[in-house]
Amino acid sequence: MNDPLLLTFNTGSSTVKIGIFKLEQQTPKRIGKAVVDISDRPLTLDLAKGPARLNLPLKTGADDDLAALMKEVFCTLAAHFDLDNVVAAGHRIVHGGNLFDGPARINDQTMERMRSLVDMAPLHQPQALRLVRAVTHLQPKLLQTASFDTTFHSTQTDLVRRFAIPRAFHDQGIKRYGFHGLSFRYVARALTERAPEIADGKVIIAHLGSGASLCAIERGKSCDTSMGFSTLDGIPMAKRPGAIDPGVLLHLIGPLGKTRAELEDILYHRSGLLGVSGLSGDTRELLKDNSRQAREAIELFILRVAGEIGRLTSTLGGLNGLVFTAGIGENQPDIRAGIASRLLWLGAELDEHANRRNALAISTQASRIAIHVIPTDEEQMIAEECLSIFSPGG
Repeated sequence: MNDPLLLTFNTGSSTVKIGIFKLEQQTPKRIGKAVVDISDRPLTLDLAKGPARLNLPLKTGADDDLAALMKEVFCTLAAHFDLDNVVAAGHRIVHGGNLFDGPARINDQTMERMRSLVDMAPLHQPQALRLVRAVTHLQPKLLQTASFDTTFHSTQTDLVRRFAIPRAFHDQGIKRYGFHGLSFRYVARALTERAPEIADGKVIIAHLGSGASLCAIERGKSCDTSMGFSTLDGIPMAKRPGAIDPGVLLHLIGPLGKTRAELEDILYHRSGLLGVSGLSGDTRELLKDNSRQAREAIELFILRVAGEIGRLTSTLGGLNGLVFTAGIGENQPDIRAGIASRLLWLGAELDEHANRRNALAISTQASRIAIHVIPTDEEQMIAEECLSIFSPGG
């Protein structure tokens, strides 16, 4: 009998990452992954199955409901995997607000609750819900689950989550939620397996990608994080500004006369590294560019990340370890080195050769804080949370 399969969907603002897992003794084991960048023209499905890497053209465009696109994606995947054995699908949902404290089975009630949070994550939430609806259209009887990026941070104290605004607004849910929780949960667990003596202490995980945030963790639990109410907060990102004086926003919509739609476009699509450099939001491109604007964008990113590490260290009351993860954190030694150079006051000392190799441990033995690089795997966490709700034969 063939092993049952489980699919995961990690939906970003412009990409859909699909994980294909087989269930062996009630444990999800990845057997393939695929990515569709829906901003590309024409669309392609980048598929990895074992050592094989395939770039498969797609004929369908990305319309509003994604159903036609996902039908073609499913047909393409079926040529490589037995999709008749799929028993469940798990989705990454960015915002769970106060409505979800863990993974949830998707039904009409769950969908309505997730829709009510769209205004709190307008870049990500609508896209994820479009994907859920598309899968439901194709496989109406398939069990689907939601894994939320916010729930990992539910261990933070009310004090940490509070803004200095009238209490009534806090009671209405205007508070710091934090994101990238699936990534932080995975990396925290991986650190426990690799360096339990560090994981049992005070650790900051830096999830640095096109979207980026940091999380202060003690004994594996979230204590504070750089992102707040929305995915705009914290450190600069590829196209998002990070923390910004609210007076700037009042100025934009007041004297400068920007509409809400224009302001949203500026904050989600035209700021961050792209806004500072005027060239690109991709650090790989900026590191290759010798212009002053490109260097300034990278230096600002490094400055703000290091500054946020200082703030989070204050929340923790000390620091035993720093972990870099995600695309920038895992693969760009120059940026890691720049951040570490601003943390000399914390006793951070990088091993230059280990850092250049993207080694797993990159601090020297003399460093007062252990510095690691751990690849993240959000899809693995989605699969495990999906399985925690649905267990074949259980």
